[in-house]
Amino acid sequence: MLQKLESLEERYEELTELLSQPEVISDQSKFQKYAKAHADLSPIVTRYREYRTALEQLEEAKQMLKEESDAEFKEMLTEEITDLEKSIPELENELKILLLPKDPNDDKNVIMEIRAGTGGDEAALFGADLFRMYSKYAELQGWKTEILESHYTDIGGIKELVFVVEGNGAYSKLKYESGVHRVQRVPSTESGGRIHTSAATVAVLPEAEDVEVDIEQNDLKIDVYCSSGPGGQSVNTTQSAVRITHLPTNLVVTCQDEKSQHKNKAKALRVLRARLKEVIEQEKNAEVAGERKSQVGSGDRSERIRTYNFPQGRVSDHRINLTLHKLDHVLEGNLDEIIDALISYDQSERMKQVD
Repeated sequence: MLQKLESLEERYEELTELLSQPEVISDQSKFQKYAKAHADLSPIVTRYREYRTALEQLEEAKQMLKEESDAEFKEMLTEEITDLEKSIPELENELKILLLPKDPNDDKNVIMEIRAGTGGDEAALFGADLFRMYSKYAELQGWKTEILESHYTDIGGIKELVFVVEGNGAYSKLKYESGVHRVQRVPSTESGGRIHTSAATVAVLPEAEDVEVDIEQNDLKIDVYCSSGPGGQSVNTTQSAVRITHLPTNLVVTCQDEKSQHKNKAKALRVLRARLKEVIEQEKNAEVAGERKSQVGSGDRSERIRTYNFPQGRVSDHRINLTLHKLDHVLEGNLDEIIDALISYDQSERMKQVD
């Protein structure tokens, strides 16, 4: 591990030197490439230097303790040694986490898909609650959201909604949201006060760049039609809605949210590119070939990653046995406590594999 850290520090210093050279500064493409690599290495180099300093201070304090005769100063040195011996393993653990292979998609924007599952209108209303929660979370992170495709019910629920979240590290946090989300509450339409259980599915895809997924125009079948609103209401009479079928994979994406056919096509292609990226990655890695299936699921209430229980005001994430009695807080977009716990769990599991 130390050899690897020394090598990374050398690269960091090399990049620091490169970023000060006039020929690099004048070349924006090169400068941005080096600046990103420098920023990526900065946390691990900073922590490595702290670790190295702590080891040196520990050795120095132990040596001084051997030679010191003053009782008060010896007590001070003993306390310092105790603190350093506690902090060094913590720094080692942080370094191991920082050295874990990074998911190449972590810095990407995210395309999220929410679909109503079991539970009819109540499931669709819960889907709308989830979208609001993620929108609030994105806002708190300083990210932008944009709806790419939506299908609402007459009472404001979501049958299906596709949206993009743009922001640094969006995928690194939101990727843990893939799966079936279950809600337990008394619907507003329920006169008897009985608790109903409904479900909505969430899929999270890293957005693909043009260079990652090359789409041949000949592989696309593009249909245009008049868009419609909830319950089949006509939104406009122009053929602005777009349906794109990718013939080799039979993937179909529709978009009708914009009044412009051109904008709807651009949004649909954005979603298609993300879905194709996932197909390509699944083909490269056979053991995760069922990832999308496990993400989206069937919408059945038994396939759940998280339960939102309104009567008890709690949220439970079943993957890590985490329960928080702060449902309102979470639904307002305060997801950090859950997501940080999921990240920690994921890191610990990956460290077991490395060990």
